[in-house]
Amino acid sequence: MQDTQAQLELLRRRIARIDRKYANGPPPRPQTAAPAVSEEERAHVEEWLSGGVVESPSGVHYQTTRFWERYRRHGAMDVSMLDELPEDLFGAVSEGLIPPSSPRRWAFVDTETTGLAGGTGTTAFLIGLGWITAEGFRLKQYFLREPGEERSALESLAADLEPFDVLVTYNGKTFDQPLLETRYRLARLKPPFARMTHMDLLHGSRRLWKLRFDSCRLVELEGQILGVEREGDVPGELIPYLYFEYLRKKEIARLVPVFHHNAIDILTLACLAAIVPFAFRDPSEARLAHGAEMIGVARWMRKAERFEEALTWMKLGIERRISDDLLYRTLWDIAQLERKCGREEAALARYRELGDVPNAHRVDALEELAKHYEHKARDYAQAMDCVRTALAVCETPEMLHRAQRLEKKLSKRAAAMPSLLLD
Repeated sequence: MQDTQAQLELLRRRIARIDRKYANGPPPRPQTAAPAVSEEERAHVEEWLSGGVVESPSGVHYQTTRFWERYRRHGAMDVSMLDELPEDLFGAVSEGLIPPSSPRRWAFVDTETTGLAGGTGTTAFLIGLGWITAEGFRLKQYFLREPGEERSALESLAADLEPFDVLVTYNGKTFDQPLLETRYRLARLKPPFARMTHMDLLHGSRRLWKLRFDSCRLVELEGQILGVEREGDVPGELIPYLYFEYLRKKEIARLVPVFHHNAIDILTLACLAAIVPFAFRDPSEARLAHGAEMIGVARWMRKAERFEEALTWMKLGIERRISDDLLYRTLWDIAQLERKCGREEAALARYRELGDVPNAHRVDALEELAKHYEHKARDYAQAMDCVRTALAVCETPEMLHRAQRLEKKLSKRAAAMPSLLLD
């Protein structure tokens, strides 16, 4: 009801503005150059967006706010769950770089910019800051009605970041934070990020889902994981153009969807923060259901030298429905890990599985079996069988050399057999 009343009030204000504008009839059509933009038209942003002008030591800028109550949902996620997240949630996924901190001290930040490549010529004309509260999830957006308001917006953002310990972004280590730091320095202001630890969820999301989805873009995961389908969203590549059009015409209408785009990005970011880190903190808590997710986490565990855990989750992963390519690659990884853990027979069993059927790792598996039979079991005939099967799939210099060596060993052993029998 409150949202409806707010929308009606905005509509009344827009109608009143139109009535004032045309009280004396339509304006004359310009003959040459367009007239200068009036202060009333500059205030048009306030007719479309709930917010207001904010003063800082350096001037003014525009700010909007939004709030999602704790009883609200964003797709599959309850907003109330955000305040219940454990303080050590980011420890594992950050490999211990982020110390425990209350979820209410996490700052979720995303920017909309005048360019997608970054650089000193790129400006963040809209900066979104979200945070978790006991009542729900709050959002503040800092908007530049004109480039001269940048310093004011940056000062306000720095002041609002003071209560927070952790900066949470999506691709922020590569794009958002460097961009904002550049803008602070160009404005001769001190960037506020040095004292904050940075949790970039893009990297954890890729580890978890790159084997399952073709894309790990935030909006893609929003639909695939949270079940949210955006309506009327604006494509990211169009956003710079819409802002430049606003600067020329001072008409905010076409830019309004960008505010919504930014707001939903930040709410989605907060919801993914309640999902992604659990997979690395304790996969059983994350309730992983897809084999590709399990294998993605297992690969991260292997990199962290948590070999036994990696084996457990890889074995669980291959029991689920996954692609053949991922299955064979994971069987190869399992074999390598079994060997690393000192379980040679278990590794050999996996190599035999791979050597029996066509797959991308068949030759490698046959080579491992040939090495075992030649050097450890001293069974040259069995080793030669593995080499011949591998050569039928692909002839390599290494395998041809191994075949020649085994032929010599087999010939030497055969020549020694009569003398052994005579003895």
